[in-house]
Amino acid sequence: MYSQQPQLEELGPLKVARIKGDPNAPTIILFHGYGASAYDLYPLHQVIDAPKGTNWIFPDGHLEIPIAPGYNGKAWFPIDMEALQRAMMTGSFRDFSEITPPGLDLAREKALSMLEALGIPFEKLIIGGFSQGAMLSTDIALRNEKSPRGLSILSGTLLNKDLWVELAAKKSSMTFFQSHGRADPVLGYQPAKDLNQLLRDAGMVGEFVSFPGGHEIPMEVIQGMNRYIKQLGL
Repeated sequence: MYSQQPQLEELGPLKVARIKGDPNAPTIILFHGYGASAYDLYPLHQVIDAPKGTNWIFPDGHLEIPIAPGYNGKAWFPIDMEALQRAMMTGSFRDFSEITPPGLDLAREKALSMLEALGIPFEKLIIGGFSQGAMLSTDIALRNEKSPRGLSILSGTLLNKDLWVELAAKKSSMTFFQSHGRADPVLGYQPAKDLNQLLRDAGMVGEFVSFPGGHEIPMEVIQGMNRYIKQLGL
């Protein structure tokens, strides 16, 4: 599989794994989660039923973090791993609903510079991500003056509720797809439901796929993303 992966290329301040298709076809951008890399979500382009010629971009996190002895991963912003491990050991979860995680602002700045370098109008892009990448893409979608063509929130969570409520009120026409495992030990299920309710209260329309699993992307989610892309009428 590795031999089939493209070399990372620079796009603005970030490196990305990129599949160039038809210039007139849709562009889908997916941000990976904490400790992964641009190649983590890369295989999704083979199973998501997107239109022929779709352009794919998988950004690589700008932070390098130690994952295991001799192995580093990438991230968009730091995570307090000790606090996360304590929460998982006690069966609870980290609650980010009252804060903007330190480092998110810088990640958003770099991601927006990447999008500017891409040169495609924001409203023509489908953006999304997994876990930390879902938080980043949701934050970008809500803060941007214009709405993306689509937003996929895979195992994300609610951040800075008061601000997101205010921003979401201006995005009533935006649609989204969201998924979350009911037994997710990393990002709790209830905050994901709270995020879903926030988006719906703002007038947005979207499907929420819950599944009997953890922090992952099972086939139910792939099928849901396929439904969403068809609904976008690309």
